Formats: sequence, C-alpha cells, structure tokens
Amino acid sequence: MKKYLIPMVLSCFICLNIACGQKKDIYLIVRADDIGMAHAVNKACINVFTDGIARSVEIMAPTPWFEEAVVMLNEHPEYDVGIHLTLTSEWQNLKWRPLTHAPSITDENGYFHPFIWKNDVPGATFLFESDWKIEEVEAELRAQIELVKRKLPQLSHYSAHMGCNQADPKINALVEKLAIEYGIGIELEDYHIKSMKGFGGNMLTADQKIDNFISNLKELTPGLWLFVDHPGFDTEEMHGIGHIGYENVGFDRNGVTLAYTNLKVKEAIKELGIKLISYKDVPTLIKQ
Repeated sequence: MKKYLIPMVLSCFICLNIACGQKKDIYLIVRADDIGMAHAVNKACINVFTDGIARSVEIMAPTPWFEEAVVMLNEHPEYDVGIHLTLTSEWQNLKWRPLTHAPSITDENGYFHPFIWKNDVPGATFLFESDWKIEEVEAELRAQIELVKRKLPQLSHYSAHMGCNQADPKINALVEKLAIEYGIGIELEDYHIKSMKGFGGNMLTADQKIDNFISNLKELTPGLWLFVDHPGFDTEEMHGIGHIGYENVGFDRNGVTLAYTNLKVKEAIKELGIKLISYKDVPTLIKQ
C-alpha cells in the first residue's frame, strides 16, 4: 500500500464503509486498454464505451494512432481516461519509440524493447537486461504524462503497460512520485479493489468469452472489482499485429469487443445489480 497516499486510518474506514455504508452493492470498473495502438483498436475502445460496458480507457502516448485516439476521446469527454505508461513495444511488425531521447531504454533500432523481462520469444530484447538509466526513464514518463494531460484534460489516473512500473523498485517509486505530482494517483489497491476473473485465454471464441464473463459476474461479491482487457476489431490492420506466441490478436480482441458490447452481458449486469463505475468515481464513492 502507498502509505503516503492513504493513511492507515482511512484504509480501515474504507473497509468499514464498503462493508456497512455501501451495504451489499457490487461495483465494477470495466477497463479498455491500449487505445492509440491501432485504428481498429481506437474504434473498438470507443465502441465499448458508447455501446458497451467499459467506463475507463487507457491511452498510450508513444503509439502511432495516438492523435486519432485524442480526437475520439475529446468527442466523449465523459469517458474516464487513464495514461497507460509505456516502456515497451512488443509487436514484431508494429513498433513505437520514446517521445524523448532515451538510448538506454531502446534497442539498436531506437524502438522500445519488446518486453520487460526475459522470455522465449526469438530475437526479442528486454528492458530488464539493458543498462537503463533512471534519469531517462523519468524524462520519458514525464513527457508521456505531460503530452496526455495537455491533449486530454479529463485524464484521471495512470496504469502501466505490461507492468513496466514493476521492472525495478526505483521505477516503481518514480511512477508513484509522478502520479502524485501530476494528480493522477488513483491507486486502486488502496481502495481494496479486487480483480475479476479474466475471459480464460486468447484462443476462445466470442461466444465462449461472453459465457465465461457472465459466469464470472455471478461470482462477484459485494465490494469493488476491476476487469481489464483489450478491445479491437478483426480487420486486415490487426492481422499484421502480433508476436510469436500471440499471433491471433485481431481474433482475440474482436472477441473482447463483442463481449463488452453484448446484450446478454448487459442484462446480466442489470439483473445482478452490479453498478458500473470508472476510476474517477472511486474516491467519490468511498466518501459517500
């Protein structure tokens, strides 16, 4: 817990408030990740808000379709926006670079490394094995935050793409410091938010995702919950995106979009009395 953000006495108050003050309500944040990555992702991330159950969306500042995402999100200012802090570029045929001059956190071609930690993907490089400099990480993350805040004043929070804030304790401490400084430090763990079960794998059909999602909704108990996945459409553009071990990106993310917008899912949420909220709602909710 970030003790300097929420004193222990407030943490205890939160537990009591959820247990008693909020009675037996179930609150769920449905988050859409990676807007800015591709045109099909941008369209899907908006679709799951306007026609679906997503209430928060995470934008990646260094990505090639960032500017289109900004236009779309400014057309929907009620959509809660988080910055998805980015230090990796994982796809084989789709790459992005830092906004700043940061040679210690890039590969030989100037792109972010594909992954944080070492894995078995052939030819991949890894941030954790590089001679990264915390000063360059800080300059880059500041640039990303400042760009998004300038373009999207409704920015409320941050998250970390591929867990980049966990690459090293120094990076984690830096991210926490920047979150406080820029006013985007809604730390869900401080509000005792639990993670809802995922769909069950990227090879599932849309129907299987929908069925699993509804089953998982029925298991939710009173309190605050978070569900995160990555909408997209199964277009030719998405067929060119992937890496060894995850080649069916368009198929997988199209299923996420269909599940997030499915009528049976919406009806289940209504019947179960689940209240959909966003990150920015959480501090206000706790005060009630």
